[in-house]
Amino acid sequence: MADSIGLLRPRTVIGPNLRAAGEWALRFDTFLHVRVGGVVRGTCWLILEGHEPVLLREGDTFMLGNPPPYVLASTPDASPRPAEPVLAGAEDGFVRIGPESEEDLYLCVGHIAFDDRNAELLTSLLPPLVIVRVADPHGRRLAQLTDLLATEVGVAAAGGPLVQNHLAQILLVHMLRAHAAQTDRPTGWLGALNEDGIGAALRAVHADVAHSWTLKELAEISHMSRSAFAQAFKNHVGTTPLEYLIQWRISLARDALARDTLSISELARATGYLSESAFSTAFRRVVGSSPTQFRNQARQPPRPAANKSSRKRPVLSGAAPAGDEDTSTPPADTNTSDADTRHTRDCSTSGAAVGVDGA
Repeated sequence: MADSIGLLRPRTVIGPNLRAAGEWALRFDTFLHVRVGGVVRGTCWLILEGHEPVLLREGDTFMLGNPPPYVLASTPDASPRPAEPVLAGAEDGFVRIGPESEEDLYLCVGHIAFDDRNAELLTSLLPPLVIVRVADPHGRRLAQLTDLLATEVGVAAAGGPLVQNHLAQILLVHMLRAHAAQTDRPTGWLGALNEDGIGAALRAVHADVAHSWTLKELAEISHMSRSAFAQAFKNHVGTTPLEYLIQWRISLARDALARDTLSISELARATGYLSESAFSTAFRRVVGSSPTQFRNQARQPPRPAANKSSRKRPVLSGAAPAGDEDTSTPPADTNTSDADTRHTRDCSTSGAAVGVDGA
């Protein structure tokens, strides 16, 4: 989890927090990535488009992942007004609605944005809304974190922004843990971390991404046969083990190409490929451009933002671009997908260090 969140380069904005009295309702537009919040005092309603209204009580915590428009309100039938102009009038990190002497709600919120290149690593796994009640197993800890965050917002102490940023990210991690614990089968790597065998294989891959992992080695780490491991991994993560490895390596490579000074050949070795050509082949299959093209584009000065609704999401599948068909046959008894087959072919012809059973 730490590896994935670190790769997302989280940027946190705390507040403005809300203190309110009387009848009120604020309508929030859709936004990217994650918003976390908690009720420090009082109660309020969260009304998410397409969901039943939810009453949040003191100590409850919520997380919104790439959500549709939603409303925060004192009552479900209160008439909402746009939140943006209200938030623009914040002072000292707070928005106040109604008489200060009658305030009965204190809501602490934070918005966590991620590097768009890899944001889907996490946001694709999250439902629009996660609620953790104060009485839940993780609820008390989350309520304490929210209280700490609210305290930091309310005082002008040295290092306040740094503390707020770290507290918000800790809150996010604990929310993800709570979500994984309260969901029968969370999707992707988030759910797989709770499975002893699959989680052990994931941790091994993340600990040594440059190793020439084979399906046999990962199955042994999980104490399963190859076929049982491959099936269990796909059931929990949603993709095959070797396709996951490809996607994780290319995610690391995208981040490095945008930020680091490694040469393409050095980056190829660091991400588990024995040759620059093998790395470039795998990178192009996932991203759609060569490593050099991606690096040049990523390091160009940002242009004025276009319509956000047309922004392309990061591509995290191993599908080959149109017109690049593959007709090879996977090795027997490996339960590999077509993506594994393509990657095996790339390894055998270009020298990559990962494949099925040592390819």
